[in-house]
Amino acid sequence: MQLITVKVEKPEETNFILGQAHFIKTVDDIHEALVSSVPGIKFGVAFCEASGQCLVRWSGTDPAMIALAQKNANTLAAGHSFIIFLADGFYPLNVLNTLKSVPEVCRIFCATANPTEVIVVETPQGRGILGVVDGLSPQGIEGDDDILSRKDLLKRIGYKL
Repeated sequence: MQLITVKVEKPEETNFILGQAHFIKTVDDIHEALVSSVPGIKFGVAFCEASGQCLVRWSGTDPAMIALAQKNANTLAAGHSFIIFLADGFYPLNVLNTLKSVPEVCRIFCATANPTEVIVVETPQGRGILGVVDGLSPQGIEGDDDILSRKDLLKRIGYKL
């Protein structure tokens, strides 16, 4: 058994969701869930099939996001994992609850735009995801100015009034 880390390769501001699912129709059901929850959403999804042909299955509405999903899923190569990349202006917050209700989805490892490393175990049988390192370590406790800044950001991006 070997532990390795795999860096998610993406543009700095691009959000993605990494999870685990269990069936070949995962790609189709995730696609339907995303387009029905956010009109006009632009995304790419790829799923590492863990039996049969063991292909990276994919779908999406944006060629650049599809290419990112295919590349990262192929690099991760962890059975039954999926990765979704969201185009600019689309956020995990808007799709996570819908995604969690997709019957094939077993778990979500992360939903972030942060630099991310995926901790992968490799055995003679294959690969599996153990967890993720999402972003950087905290540098301290927020102060009053930091609180105001956080609340201002939420107002500017439309999540608070």
